[in-house]
Amino acid sequence: MKLYDSTLAPNPRRVRMFMAEKGVDYENIQVDIIKGDNLNESFLSINPRGLLPTLVLDDGTVIDETVAICRYIEEMHPEPALLGTDAISKANIEARQRHMEFDGLLAAADAFRNSFPGFSSRGLAGNAGSVDAIPALAERGKNAMLRFYESLNAALDDSAFVAGETFSIADITALCTIDFAAGAARVPIPDQCSNVQRWHADVSSRPSAEA
Repeated sequence: MKLYDSTLAPNPRRVRMFMAEKGVDYENIQVDIIKGDNLNESFLSINPRGLLPTLVLDDGTVIDETVAICRYIEEMHPEPALLGTDAISKANIEARQRHMEFDGLLAAADAFRNSFPGFSSRGLAGNAGSVDAIPALAERGKNAMLRFYESLNAALDDSAFVAGETFSIADITALCTIDFAAGAARVPIPDQCSNVQRWHADVSSRPSAEA
C-alpha cells in the first residue's frame, strides 16, 4: 500500500506514528504541500479533496482522513491496540482524541495557516480554491493553543497518558499537535505546564516519534 505523505504536516505524521507503533510496512510518497503539489491534477485524480494523508491500498481502494486510515490499520493489525479494547476504553480514547484535534490541532493549524506567507491565498486546506488568510485567526489560534496547554496540563496531573494509563492514538495526535504548534506555529509549551513537558519528553522518546 502507498501512503501519500508530507513530512511538513502534522496529520500525515499521525499516520506514520500509528503505523510505526504497529510495525506496518508501506510505500511512502512525498507530496510537497508548500509548492502546492497536492493541488496538481496528478494528485487530485487520487484524492479530489487535495488533502493528506491519503492511503491507497494494493487493490486501488483510496482512504483519506487520518483517523479513518488509522481505523483501517487497527482492524488489520489489532496489536498493540491504539483505539481501545472494550466499550469504555474505546469511547474514552475517541473522546480524548477528538479533544486533541478540536481543541489543539485546529488551533495550531489556524495559527500557522493564517500567518505563513506561502498560504496567504490558501486560507483553507486542500482543494478549496483561492481563500485569503485572516491574520486575526492566527492570533486566535495562538491564544487557543495556550488554553489547550493549560487544559492538557490539568488532565495529565494524575494520568500517564492523554486517555488514561495506556498509550493511544490520543497521545499521537497530542504529540503531533504540540510539535507542530511549537515549530511551525511558534507556540511552544509554556514553562508552567510541567505535566505536559513531562509527558512530551516521555512520548517523544518512543521510536515511533521519529517516524
